[in-house]
Amino acid sequence: MGRSGLVVAGVFMLAASAVSAQTGGPTDPQIAAIVVAANQVDINAGKLAESKSGNKEVKAFAERMVTDHTGVNKQATALVTKLKVKPEENDTSKSLKSGGDDTLKRLKALKGAEFDKAYVDNEVTYHQTVLDAVDKTLIPNAKNEELKSLLVKVRPAFVAHLEHAKHLQASLAK
Repeated sequence: MGRSGLVVAGVFMLAASAVSAQTGGPTDPQIAAIVVAANQVDINAGKLAESKSGNKEVKAFAERMVTDHTGVNKQATALVTKLKVKPEENDTSKSLKSGGDDTLKRLKALKGAEFDKAYVDNEVTYHQTVLDAVDKTLIPNAKNEELKSLLVKVRPAFVAHLEHAKHLQASLAK
C-alpha cells in the first residue's frame, strides 16, 4: 500500500470515527455529503490516471472508476433532491476532499510504472476503506430507507472495484 493510500485511508477512518463519536453516527445529510465526496475523490484520481497512465489496463480501470463513481453521484444527487435533503458538509467529507487533493498532488509528481503502481495501490486502499465505512458507519446510521437502500445497492460495485484493483496490483507487481 502506497503512502498516499495510507494517508487517505487514515483520514477517512479517523473522520468517520469522529463523526460517529460526536453524534452517535452521521446524519442522513452528512452521509449524503460523505458519499458524494468519496465518489468525487475517486473520479478525480481516475481522470488523472486516464490522462497520465501509459498502461492500457490501468487506463481502462481508471475510465471505469470515472464512469461508475459518476453514476453513483448522479443517483445520490437525484435521491437527496427527491428527499429534499441538503448534503451537509462534515469532518469526514472535508477530510476526504483534503486527502484526495493530497493524493492527486503526490500522483501528479509520478510518471510511468511508478505512477501506475501508486495509483493502483491507492485504489486498493481507498476502496477497502470506503467499503469498511459503508459497512460499519454509513449503512448502520442511515435513517432514511431509500438512502440505506442506495448504499446497499452500490456496495457490490465497490467490492468489484476493489477486486479489480487487487488484480491490477498483482499484475503490476510482476
